[in-house]
Parts: sequence; C-alpha cells; structure tokens
Amino acid sequence: MNELVRSPMSALPDTESLLPTQPECSTEPGTWCARFYEWTNNDFLARSADTIVSTTMSIALIVLLAITARFLIHRAINRIVEGATNARVSRLFTRGPRAHHGNGNGNGGVSERRTQRARTIGSVLRSLSSAVVLVIASVMVLAEFNVALGPILASAGIVGVAVGFGAQNLVRDFLSGMFMLLEDQYGVGDIVDLGEAGGVVESVGLRITALRDINGTVWYVRNGEILRVGNKSQGYGVAVVDLPLAHTADIPEATALAGRTAVERVAEKDIAESVLEAPDVLGVERVGPEGITLRITVKVRPGEQFTVQRALNAAISDAFEDAGVPRPAVFPGLTSNRPSMP
Repeated sequence: MNELVRSPMSALPDTESLLPTQPECSTEPGTWCARFYEWTNNDFLARSADTIVSTTMSIALIVLLAITARFLIHRAINRIVEGATNARVSRLFTRGPRAHHGNGNGNGGVSERRTQRARTIGSVLRSLSSAVVLVIASVMVLAEFNVALGPILASAGIVGVAVGFGAQNLVRDFLSGMFMLLEDQYGVGDIVDLGEAGGVVESVGLRITALRDINGTVWYVRNGEILRVGNKSQGYGVAVVDLPLAHTADIPEATALAGRTAVERVAEKDIAESVLEAPDVLGVERVGPEGITLRITVKVRPGEQFTVQRALNAAISDAFEDAGVPRPAVFPGLTSNRPSMP
C-alpha cells in the first residue's frame, strides 16, 4: 500500500538539474572565463571566453593592419604622384623624344600632361590597392571564424567569370584606357584623329576620351573602340601650304616669290615663336587638269601648324595677287578670287 501511495513531491522534477551549472573555470580568479561568468552569468559565454577574446583580438589586429597597410600604400602612391607632377620622377611618365608637348607651351604642356596622367594613374592604383587590402582582410577574418573558404572562393570565381562576360566591353575600355595613359598616346590639349572623331582632347579617362572638333561638338569615345590614334601634337607639327597655280604661270618665278614671302611672314612677331625651322619650298606637288600645285612646309611647335598654315596662305595669296601670278579658274575646294578670262 505504501508503494502505491507516493508523495506529491516525488512527482516534481529535480529543480537542481534545471539550474545553470557553473563552469569549473569560473572559479579560477583572473581568467576570462571567471570574468565572463561574473559579467553575464552565462555558462556558454564563460566556457567560450578564451575563444571569444582571442578571436576578437585577432580580428581587431587584422583590421588595424589592413587600415595601416592601406594608409601606407596610399601615402606612397600620393608621394609618387606628387613627385611625378613636380618632375622629380618624370622618367615614369615622360619620354625623351617629346620635348615639345601640348599646345606649343613648351614645358607647360609637358607639365600639364604629366600631372593629368599621374593623377589618373594614381587614382587607379589607390582603388586597386584598397580593393586588394579589403579582400585579403576579409578572407583572414573569415578564417578566424573557421569558415570554409573553398566554396566561397569557388563561388566568387564563378561570379567573376559571369560578370567578366557580361561586362567585357567595360573591362576592355578600362584596360585600353590604362595602356593609353601608360604609353602616353595622347593627353589633354592634343589634336588627335581617332577615326570616326577628331579634334582637341578635353579629357582622358579610363573608360571615355572626350574631344571637341572644329565645329565645337564634343565627342565621347570609348577607349575600347579606339583602333588607331593619329596625334598631331607630339614632338612637333608641320604646316603644309598648297598653292594652286594656273598652267600658264611662271613656275620658277612663282616658287621664288612664295619662298621669299614665306620666310618674311614666319619672321613676324605673331607667329615667329611658333616656328621651329625655316620654310621648306618643296616645289611642284601635283599637276592636274585644273592647274599646278606648289607645296611649302614649315616645322612648327605642336598644335600651331594650322595657325601658321593660315597665315602663310593669306600672305602668299596676297603676294601672288600683287605680282599678277595667274591662278586656276577652278581649284578643288577653292574658288578663284580673280575673274575668269573671257
């Protein structure tokens, strides 16, 4: 009968087994386990105290090293860019044969080109260094949490391949722009012919090159689509003056007159600084049904060939007019200013 009748207290669960157990390490004074148990009264956090502290310190150290590395790399890049713009390390950004660059301003053109190229390349290097440091630090942080990096790296590789295929034009534009800057194919202020568009370069970026043509239209050309570059502002320019004459003209006399007039005109103050060498009278360039063409060339500073060419055309045309040198009645692209003979 006693076995069948049990005390109500015997049916209750053991309350001591439900209470949180105190870890043995919490009794050791000065340990992280004891401190965590004192702060949180949590068995799990107390047992994991050493792991939490060591992991946190490792992550903090990784972040600190990443920030320091990024700062030092950016500082080094900024010093190189500053040195390049101040011509201390100009060999990295200029080459010897281009003594006269830009718009005829001598060293000013070189300095502007060097500054623009150095700053652009410096910006790219800073971005790349930041990305590399961030990726390495992220991988090291994940490793501290014992995360399996193999699947993550494989997934990242697949995503990278997919993005590469989808943005291959963008990648090509960036790579082309980078090589154009490194090779110094052209710079701001250069007069270039890019095939479909031509004019004065206004800005050079890693993806887009902007240039303004003679009509004032600004063309934005993707660097990846530039197959050839004709730069009319590298080293020096050549002013080419073609002079149309009638078949009845005295060629030796007209040639001598054109040469004298060209020499006198380039000696004048307004264009003298743009001329590098004396005019070269090449003589008869072409004989056609409409007349004879004389050609004179002048070596000038880069970008000044068109100004010198216009000045010589005007001066020699006036000299021919005054001397009565016969001009063709019709010339390709030109209309004679002399009345046609009846």
